[in-house]
Amino acid sequence: MSTVPFIPDTAPFSTEQRAWLNGFFAGLFSRTPGSQLAVASTPPPAALTPLTVLFGSQTGTCEGLAKRVAKEAGKRNFAATVLDMAACDTARLATEKNLLVIVSTYGDGEPPDSAKALHTQLSALSSQLPAIRYSVCALGDTNYTQFCKCGADFDTFLEKAGATRVSPRVDCDLDYEEKFAGWLNAALNALGSEAGGAGSAAAAPAVATALDSHGSPSGYSRTNPYPSLLLTSRNLNADGSAKQVHHVEFSLADSGLVYEAGDALGVIPHNCPALVSEILIALGCDGEEAVPAPDGATASLRRALTEIYDLGKPTPDLLALFPATVAVSQLAAPNGQLITPHHVIDVLLSRRDLKPAPLDFIRALKKLQPRLYSISSSPRAHGGQVHLTVGAVRYDLHDRPRKGVCSTFLADRAVPGQSRVGIFVHSNKAFRPPANSDTPMIMVGPGTGIAPFRAFLHERKASGARGKNWLFFGDQRASTDFLYREELTALTAEGLLTRLDTAFSRDQTEKIYVQQRMLEQAAELYAWLEAGAHFYVCGDASRMAKDVDAALHAAIARAGNKTAEQAAAYVQALKTAKRYARDVY
Repeated sequence: MSTVPFIPDTAPFSTEQRAWLNGFFAGLFSRTPGSQLAVASTPPPAALTPLTVLFGSQTGTCEGLAKRVAKEAGKRNFAATVLDMAACDTARLATEKNLLVIVSTYGDGEPPDSAKALHTQLSALSSQLPAIRYSVCALGDTNYTQFCKCGADFDTFLEKAGATRVSPRVDCDLDYEEKFAGWLNAALNALGSEAGGAGSAAAAPAVATALDSHGSPSGYSRTNPYPSLLLTSRNLNADGSAKQVHHVEFSLADSGLVYEAGDALGVIPHNCPALVSEILIALGCDGEEAVPAPDGATASLRRALTEIYDLGKPTPDLLALFPATVAVSQLAAPNGQLITPHHVIDVLLSRRDLKPAPLDFIRALKKLQPRLYSISSSPRAHGGQVHLTVGAVRYDLHDRPRKGVCSTFLADRAVPGQSRVGIFVHSNKAFRPPANSDTPMIMVGPGTGIAPFRAFLHERKASGARGKNWLFFGDQRASTDFLYREELTALTAEGLLTRLDTAFSRDQTEKIYVQQRMLEQAAELYAWLEAGAHFYVCGDASRMAKDVDAALHAAIARAGNKTAEQAAAYVQALKTAKRYARDVY
């Protein structure tokens, strides 16, 4: 009679690794005649409950969370499989029993690129998935009107298809850690309970710890940013430009931070001191009042408003501090006109007679969140540094000048050679140069969308890659807005940049954009795709990326002599093969 091996707690394996190994040995030895499923001195391993963690991610956040779900699930005797929505269809879903969905929303309520096909398929189902037990975690940004719409869609679609929701959907804002941890505990407990007790509420603290400790191998992360020395912040635009785009360089020194071309950099900003002073005046405070920080510490009101709390879109809690007559979507401006409150200051100035207590005011604000920017440097070519290409956001609204929080922080207030800025690396594995260095690349990056493609080109130069490279770049005027002109000209002269097609919209009577240049070169573009080229887009999601996508379809239809349906299938095949990638915002 043979005995099933059992991995003891003292073995050098994690809890989830022991669970997998014990389950494997139990299954293997159960097929051996005469075997017994336990040794005398140890209990039999618990049966593993199958679980699929399905994610849809545009920039990699949901993918990272899905892997952390699988790790936590392994500790609770689930056998978890992480599945990208790009590799899933409704036929695959029909085979699932336990399902956790993590999906983000971007743009105007849109699914991530990797989730679009499944989103469309699932929306057409009804009562075909009765065996699934599921829960959804939706990620989004409350600054957008369609907050977490994609996650809400998947929740609704699954319910309509007959699946059973075992735990309520949770909608997470940018500061998602606490809500995500609560959702994961509840969902695993619910799935474990219905599966026969695999889950355990006692594991809840482990989730919070995992959330705080994740990050780069250096230990620096979103919750523990590296205080980097700002090396450079210089304007790339010439005099007379309507824009202000800065090339920004940070030192990585002894940080241990590593990144790859295609990744993003998280930057911890500070609010504008002038805006903070205006808010203090509106509150009738001098800024020295003591208020709580989110971590339980105490800070002065001025520091809290400068470094810790968000002064952007007013929260419902802030509006609730005002009488019902003004705690609505429209407020009276100083001139008496009804306006939609865009920033916290709008609410305060609409009722100068009301001055909330500092503690109440602070409690009604959200935490100031880091901003993510596409990295514009190559670790091979720019050792010990990381570069960004940041457009300073400035505009007028309701007779007030407005500023982008982080973009103007880097352009105006952070001092090169003196300021230390909190940064961390945000991995984006879905946006990388081709693994095969001989593969051609087509890159469409107007304006600051050029950032990752500057990184791609320098990476290919440093690595000796032989693949052809084609860049479409556009902006307003060639004389003032041709970002990195000297670098691109040099790379073209060297032969690394095989083709450079530009579109400067204001240099002629009729505006010309990159998508028009694509259509002008439809035959050549299609030939590159037929030769295996990867197609990349970076920039504005709401207009440019949609127009470029439409132009890609049209170019393929025209040059490939295809119908609209055939062109759509061709583009979908590019996406499935991971030859069409977008870094859009």
